[in-house]
Amino acid sequence: MAERSGSSRILPCILVGLGAFLLAIAVLIPTYMVGKLEKTPLDLEVTTIATGNGSVLNSAALLAGKAQVDKNVPIVAQRYVTTQEPSNADDITVQAGQTVIRTDKQGESGLLTATVDTVTLDRVSSMPTNDPVGTIQTSADQPAEEVSREGLQYKFPFNTEQQTYPYFDLNARANYDINFVEETEINGMKVYHFNQTIEPVDLSKVVNSPTNKLTLPADTWGVPGGTTPVTMTRWYTNVRDLWVEPKTGVVIKGQEQLHQYYGRNKNSVDVDVLNVTLPFDEETIEYQIQQAQDGMDTLNLVGRTVPIVAGVLGVIALIAGIFLGVRGGKGGTPAPAHGGGGQSPSGAGTPAPGEHDWTNDDTQVIPRPDLRKE
Repeated sequence: MAERSGSSRILPCILVGLGAFLLAIAVLIPTYMVGKLEKTPLDLEVTTIATGNGSVLNSAALLAGKAQVDKNVPIVAQRYVTTQEPSNADDITVQAGQTVIRTDKQGESGLLTATVDTVTLDRVSSMPTNDPVGTIQTSADQPAEEVSREGLQYKFPFNTEQQTYPYFDLNARANYDINFVEETEINGMKVYHFNQTIEPVDLSKVVNSPTNKLTLPADTWGVPGGTTPVTMTRWYTNVRDLWVEPKTGVVIKGQEQLHQYYGRNKNSVDVDVLNVTLPFDEETIEYQIQQAQDGMDTLNLVGRTVPIVAGVLGVIALIAGIFLGVRGGKGGTPAPAHGGGGQSPSGAGTPAPGEHDWTNDDTQVIPRPDLRKE
């Protein structure tokens, strides 16, 4: 009986322990594991493409003595983002190679701008750490320049909120507010729309380049003055719109209304250098949607599905263990003892199958000789 009682208590104990373990898992996974997953992956390799038609200054014509602006030029902006060192459990360094090309011209004659931007970001907040300080390179024959920054760039934080964020503009090399506009949908996915407006920036004060402040005859610029030298400053403005999936911080769609121009002051648009609206193309949008969806699926699996399943199984195991434990504790009817009274195990006076009833046999008497007569 001792062996039977001991074994009957083992299963309830196992079930109660398993149930408690599963319930603990259900509580700990959302609070611990989800936080571990809400980090920018260390294997980034993302290409985004934006296209549009716009106005472009013909540089060859300008050198020949006439500021000619080509209209309705097909333009492609491409950005290729990869992970670089140093990257670790908390920070990620990304390098973004960016080009703007007029596709109606071949080779270098079609290249309008080229930039290599390197920045180290916090993997959760997506904010720059400035450790190390980021760099920007705009010319292959010139070294990269260190540029510290405080705003977002290539990704928003996990669990993006409906608020204003600082956003770093690569051309102006400064931080500007990007404001929440509305919650909307793109191809069925909920996104937050943000907008940033950059007022005219004097690029000659941003980058020391001879093309950012030029002195040419008025006739060359196409303004009154004949051969009188006129100094023009290169100005830059932008209206940036971003649509962000809030849970992952992935930018689903981006659009920039770029405008660079030469002017005698910021309010005088004398010659367009680049004037174009560049939205992400559809392939880029679909790719970004898939990236965000994959991230959400992983977070939902770990943060919702697994805890729910673990919690349900934990409750079932706990209830089953308690039920079996209580039932086993009530005890059962003990087995009858054998022997005594001449009864067989199958009933009083009745032999069990296979037993022989010796009480009903005839007794044979063997005669014994009387030894006293001898």
